[in-house]
Amino acid sequence: MTTTAKNLNLTLNVWRQKGAQDKGGFETYYVKEISTDMSFLEMLDVVNEQLTLDGKDPIAFDHDCREGICGMCGTVVNGRPHGPEKGTTLCQLHMRHFNDGDTIAIEPWRSRVFKVIKDLVVDRSAFDKIIQAGGYVSVNAGGAQDANCLPIPQDVAEMSMDAAACIGCGACVAACPNASAMLFTSAKVSQLALLPQGKPEAAKRAISMVRMMDELGFGNCTNERECEAECPKEINISNIARLNREFLKASFFSAVK
Repeated sequence: MTTTAKNLNLTLNVWRQKGAQDKGGFETYYVKEISTDMSFLEMLDVVNEQLTLDGKDPIAFDHDCREGICGMCGTVVNGRPHGPEKGTTLCQLHMRHFNDGDTIAIEPWRSRVFKVIKDLVVDRSAFDKIIQAGGYVSVNAGGAQDANCLPIPQDVAEMSMDAAACIGCGACVAACPNASAMLFTSAKVSQLALLPQGKPEAAKRAISMVRMMDELGFGNCTNERECEAECPKEINISNIARLNREFLKASFFSAVK
C-alpha cells in the first residue's frame, strides 16, 4: 500500500552563531509546503535555498553520507540529539514524524569541548584525538593471515561488532548532563579489547584514551544513561563497564602510567 505525501507548514527556531567567540541566538523561520517524504536535512536544504534567494546567509550544518554511516550530521531537535526517533541519525529522520503547525527548535551539540564553528556545526576533533591516543592496533606488514588462524567465539565477535557500530557523531556527549564521552570511548576500547588483535596494546589503550578524554575536558560518567537512550546506533552502556574494568586492570598490573 502506498501513502500520499502531505505538506507541512512549520515554525523553525534555529540557533545562529557566526563563530566560537560570537554570541549566538535563535532566529525564527516560517516554512511552508514541506513534504513529509523529505528527510530533516532535505528540509534544511529547502530553507537554505530560500534564504539564499532572499540574499541571506544560509544555515550552516554538518552532513556527508546522508545514510546514517559517517556520523557527520547531528543537531539537537526539540531537546533531543538527532531528534525524536530512537536509533535514527538526523539525516535519516523524516518529516513525517512531525505535524503540520509544529514549532521545531534546532540547536548544536552543547559541550564546552565541542566548540561551535558556525550555526549548527561544531568542532568534534576531540574524538579524533581520543582515537589517536590508543584506538588502533599494530600488525606486522605482509600478507594477511587466514581468518581461521584466529578463532573467535561468535558471541564475542557479535559484541565487538556491536561496539564497532559507533559512528562517533557525538550524540552521547550532547545528551549527557555531564558532557561525558565515556560511551564513545568505551565503544572504541571494547571493539578492540574483545578481540585477540587488540590484546597486546590493551593496557596502553585503556590508560591513554581515558587520560586523553580527561585532558580534553569531557565530564565524568554518573550513569545517567541518556547517552544510551539517544545514541543513533544504540550502543549499550555495558561497554562503559568494560572500559572501567580495562582501565582498573591496566592501572594495577601494567607498567604503563
